[in-house]
Amino acid sequence: MRYFLELSYNGTAYHGWQNQPNAISVQEVIEKNLSILLKENIAIVGAGRTDAGVHASQMFAHFETQVVFFETDLVYRLNSILPKDIAIHDIYKVKLDAHARFHAVSRTYLYRIALQKNVFTFNDAFYVKQDLELSKMNDAAQILLQYKDFQSFSKSNTDVKTYHCKIMHAEWEIVNQELQFTIKADRFLRNMVRAIVGTLVNIGLGKIEVENIHDIIKSKDRSEAGFSVPAHALYLKQIEYPEAIKYNE
Repeated sequence: MRYFLELSYNGTAYHGWQNQPNAISVQEVIEKNLSILLKENIAIVGAGRTDAGVHASQMFAHFETQVVFFETDLVYRLNSILPKDIAIHDIYKVKLDAHARFHAVSRTYLYRIALQKNVFTFNDAFYVKQDLELSKMNDAAQILLQYKDFQSFSKSNTDVKTYHCKIMHAEWEIVNQELQFTIKADRFLRNMVRAIVGTLVNIGLGKIEVENIHDIIKSKDRSEAGFSVPAHALYLKQIEYPEAIKYNE
């Protein structure tokens, strides 16, 4: 059987989601503990990769096993042995061809900017001391929806076949003394959200004009875009799947 895991994690202690030879990853920790409980080597496939320090309030992964178990019991047992910064929320059967990465129809990220110094949230949000013009940042965010090629916001030397993404939503709003940016798309390139946020912050600071974002995107040149904002304030917020992938007994 193939199963989906729904989970969340605080990425502070991890070198991203994906397994790496010389650094601890979220994937590695879950695989190790899942293998202990099911008494067989379990490999999991995530919905995507998050960079070092990035968090996920909702992440999915799939795995296969021949071991029979009760889903709710495995959720409880897995949470009992996982570290406190990883939580499993659900495990459920899916069709054998269901894929956590390829069947995701959208992904939503949240970026948090603190508007004032806060001793309780400095690990959770990026503090910007200068005043930011919210209206300009939102005007520029709406321009993103007019384009498909986002090579300008992609990390260099990636192995992707296309830089095309369909952005469905991009908006800034003020929430509890924070500026929060929500962006939803069918897929994201490596470092894309952090580069977009850095560019929009430069617009909010008056370093770049709103209309310049057209030229930045058309240039397909990462050096033309803004700085990459810190990872600790970025959250993978939601992933959506079609109902058809679920296994009906």
